[in-house]
Amino acid sequence: MTSLDRSSRNRLTEKLIPLFSGDTLFEAIARSVCRAGCLPRKELYEAWEVARRVRRRFRGGRIVDLACGHGLLAMILLLLDDSSPEALAVDRRIPESAVTLAQSLTAAWPRITGRVRFVETALEEIPLQRDDLIVSVHACGELTDLVIERAMAAGARMALVPCCHNLTGADLGGLQGWLDGPLAMDAARVARLRSHGYQVVTQLIPEDITPKNRLLLAEPAN
Repeated sequence: MTSLDRSSRNRLTEKLIPLFSGDTLFEAIARSVCRAGCLPRKELYEAWEVARRVRRRFRGGRIVDLACGHGLLAMILLLLDDSSPEALAVDRRIPESAVTLAQSLTAAWPRITGRVRFVETALEEIPLQRDDLIVSVHACGELTDLVIERAMAAGARMALVPCCHNLTGADLGGLQGWLDGPLAMDAARVARLRSHGYQVVTQLIPEDITPKNRLLLAEPAN
């Protein structure tokens, strides 16, 4: 399994199940993803690496996965911490194959049946609550800032992996003389969160999965 290109956008299919023959939770999830036959390999590894880091810091709460794609991150977060009552997987357009993926995972873990709800709508339309856990992986460009603003408005915890930085007119915090543009933008995001009373932790997921690998974890200080 170590020889696999974890950044590949090729779909995982049933013929690859023998590559995940171990008894770890990750390998069991990978087998379910292979049975669904609809998810790029890269998305499996991204979701797993983000989810396990998030759950080391944040437990419980309703999961709200914004710009969710197939919703795998939301489902893995439920599997890692059963104290979360449910997960909302929200996107403007939900792939039809997201249902196939969810069915494959709920077949393996019946306890999450009925606890994952896909909502096809604009991210602005979902009501958020203070005890929610807001997550988003690679919400492109300004969508990352929208997720931050919505989570701050609710006073909720958040975990984000920014993507596709649009530097035109962006707040770079005056850091562009020292840092490249995308890093300056993410540093300015951290500063904004801290100025609003958030405690922030920054981490990296493995770069061989994605070069856009900065993970931002934030929660209200009080």
